[in-house]
Amino acid sequence: MGTPSEQNTAFRQRQEFPVFAEFAELYDFPLDDFQVRACHELEQGRGVLVAAPTGSGKTIVGEFAIHLALSQGRKAFYTAPIKALSNQKFHDLVQRYGPEQVGLLTGDNSVNGDAPIVVMTTEVLRNMLYAGSRTLTGLGYVVMDEVHYLADRMRGAVWEEVIIHLPESVALVSLSATVSNAEEFGDWLETVRGEITTIVEERRPVPLFQHVIVGKQMHDLFADSDADAKAGFVREGAPVNPQLLRVARDDWASGRTSDRRSPRDKRKPGQKNVGNGRRVWTPSRVDVIERLQRDNLLPAIVFIFSRVGCDAAVTQCLESNLRLTTADERDEIFAYVESKVRHLPPDDLQVLGYDGFLDGLTRGVASHHAGMLPTFKECVEELFQRGLCKAVFATETLALGINMPARTVVIEKLTKWNGETHADITPGEYTQLTGRAGRRGLDVEGHGVVLWQQGTNPKELAGLASKRTYPLRSSFRPSYNMAVNLVQQFGRATARELLESSFAQFQADRAVVGLARQHKKAEDALDGYVEAATCHLGDFMEYAALRRRISDAEKAGARDRRNDRRSEAAASLEKLRPGDIIMVPNGKYSGFAVVIEPGITPEGPRPYVVTADRQARRLAMMDFGTPVKALGSVRIPRGFSGRNPQMRRDVVNALREKTHGLTPPPPTGRGPSVAAREQEARAELTEADRLRRQLREHPCHNCPDREDHARWAERWFKLQRDSATLQRRIESRTNTIARQFDRVCDVLISLDYLSLDDEDTTTVTDQGRQLMRIHTDMDLLAAESLRAGLWDDLTPPELAAVLSVLVFEGRRADDQAVPRLPGDKVKQVVAEMVHLWAQLDVLEKENGLEFLREPDMGFAWAAYRWAEGDDLDDVLRQTGQAAGDFVRWIKQLLDLTDQIASAAAGTPLRNVARAASDQMRRGVVAFSTLGED
Repeated sequence: MGTPSEQNTAFRQRQEFPVFAEFAELYDFPLDDFQVRACHELEQGRGVLVAAPTGSGKTIVGEFAIHLALSQGRKAFYTAPIKALSNQKFHDLVQRYGPEQVGLLTGDNSVNGDAPIVVMTTEVLRNMLYAGSRTLTGLGYVVMDEVHYLADRMRGAVWEEVIIHLPESVALVSLSATVSNAEEFGDWLETVRGEITTIVEERRPVPLFQHVIVGKQMHDLFADSDADAKAGFVREGAPVNPQLLRVARDDWASGRTSDRRSPRDKRKPGQKNVGNGRRVWTPSRVDVIERLQRDNLLPAIVFIFSRVGCDAAVTQCLESNLRLTTADERDEIFAYVESKVRHLPPDDLQVLGYDGFLDGLTRGVASHHAGMLPTFKECVEELFQRGLCKAVFATETLALGINMPARTVVIEKLTKWNGETHADITPGEYTQLTGRAGRRGLDVEGHGVVLWQQGTNPKELAGLASKRTYPLRSSFRPSYNMAVNLVQQFGRATARELLESSFAQFQADRAVVGLARQHKKAEDALDGYVEAATCHLGDFMEYAALRRRISDAEKAGARDRRNDRRSEAAASLEKLRPGDIIMVPNGKYSGFAVVIEPGITPEGPRPYVVTADRQARRLAMMDFGTPVKALGSVRIPRGFSGRNPQMRRDVVNALREKTHGLTPPPPTGRGPSVAAREQEARAELTEADRLRRQLREHPCHNCPDREDHARWAERWFKLQRDSATLQRRIESRTNTIARQFDRVCDVLISLDYLSLDDEDTTTVTDQGRQLMRIHTDMDLLAAESLRAGLWDDLTPPELAAVLSVLVFEGRRADDQAVPRLPGDKVKQVVAEMVHLWAQLDVLEKENGLEFLREPDMGFAWAAYRWAEGDDLDDVLRQTGQAAGDFVRWIKQLLDLTDQIASAAAGTPLRNVARAASDQMRRGVVAFSTLGED
């Protein structure tokens, strides 16, 4: 009942917030203070930004906005960043309000779009706003879940577009992960949306305990783990468990000892004797799961930053006969999975390894990554939420995906591949991953576990676990499609003003204040440095400038010689032919290699080779410091694929036969003739001598305090350079977005997508109206190809192939073989598209832009074969694509194909595009309910 005072307060709140009082009764647990505050703000007519940890229940605020909209007879839109989240939220809301009240719009699905509650991806809402859709009529609330996605480099701009363009009458509910600059983001929201209240909750609803597994032992990470976990967060600088520090010292000492042992004395990888005789090792994945099962710490998510690693972990569990489920649970799992895949063709299921997938699930283990079929991922997610799947081995994409909390989160390694190199995970990433641990209403505590690896530093790990440095940074930039839509809807002047209100410009403007302060301080210091460098014999700054000119001349000469050597190396690489044997002089792939394909690109040759250790790699210019020449040749097998181990082995065997007994040649000549080099060196020497003579003749040269003056002069030059850099940064950040928009408009005017009349009024042309319908990163290249009629004579499968070059992006360019294109017609059209891209690239650079990437042909063959009707088995086998990747790229290709059909209204191409869509929307693609990661 509570005290009389508490009862009185509750009565007043029911009177003041009657809709919330009614809503709160839907839950059988009391809402947290931050949830109550946010709901009260909404009922009072204000928008809210709620930043709270994963699993804290911030979505309840979004659900109240929906309840509030219905009570007012208005509509509510619930936006999510990915289709998986949209599908999940749709099903949740249907359960509460019924199917008549809830709609779903994701691009793949259109269900009851005129309902009072509509769940959609953020892109769908953006497109509605640009089109002035009638569905917006009566809209009262928009919930933007996972709004921190606006930092996403590829898609983040969409969030800002929606926030800026929503009608003022719409209340915005922004739900975000905990970010360190939530107040700054809230200030911007209030600037563009009016009354917004920022509510930040840093405490976790379920205490999180941090551990490290070392061998068979599980240690607490922090000395006072209980106090920190119960407080809801870890204090920065919290003391580390002394036991772990001792393990680290022993590990370091053991590593030094093992380095001095003979090879036969060394132990197996991952296992060693430490100084006191105990053995310390990184436990196997099966050992980890069994340990968690014994300690009642399942269900668990084990983050492994590799798709192959995730699948291998499941295989290891199956080979160990690990079983985490009861007979009843296995029956329930089997029945659910069978019902989910009943529409998929049996042959496709066999190709996808369905039997192994089902075997793992019935034992309670599964993998989860972007390479999986979406339907399989959906099974894993649902069964994990039901508590039937006990252990999921996942890549980090799961941390950004749908609601899948666990009792325990395990991080196998603290490094991951970032697209260029293996890098340490950041505090923000660590917090995001471990944030999944602890299920509200199910667990009294959550557990974050890191597996000990040789070289682990407990203090650095503690820093990861205690920092909350996850700032939200805008990725907004105006695109070509955005520009024509804004000009059409608002006119150029108003569109420019709207873009100046973006979060990107807001952050830039705030940064300018600090930069201006630094610049003023530097300018004041420069005057002092000049005074300190004053010489009574003459102008010392003039003397110092001479010294710098001498240094610059010497560096320029050395740089020119290096560039000459690079040019000669490039020229020699361009002469290579498939099958040539070469010596790679530098880099980690040095040694003999066979050229598969010379790889001539606008940036220079990048030969695709097979190395002597059987690796297929695309090399870069940095691997060749000097010219190379063919030392012989071998035959390349017909249809060679770098992904085929047997083909690589055959090539390497032939290479070894040819190079047996062959001594690696010394580096070839370094440039033109010796006489020419000596002449260059004499010219450089003459210039340097002339400057040195001027230096010796300068009055300040004989000053007894010359070096003291020189130190002050060098400080002046360095600070002057820094000051100029600050000035450039200030200029570049002032009106950044608006100036970029102007450059985009200049490109569009030059290509006749926009036109200027005599009064300098900008309008959208017929070509521009086509561009308005194309929403892709390669929008301008698509529009130019459409205008040039490049696709007019293609069949549906051929159109699918050429459109794929506009959506596909390979994961690692260095590892890709030569792309395969289907037929001469496709090759010709793709070549013309690449030529168009090159022209647009020049135009962009002339206007200070760099939006359009080079077309990627790596998916063309897969798209063509699928549209031709080939079986899934044939397509995956021929292309080496993972099933999940294949489905995801086909779905993105379907989106673009539908856009082209819309843009090509009234032409034969429209029918071809529709036919291409129909021919691709089949089998696993048609039955996959989830979209991209």
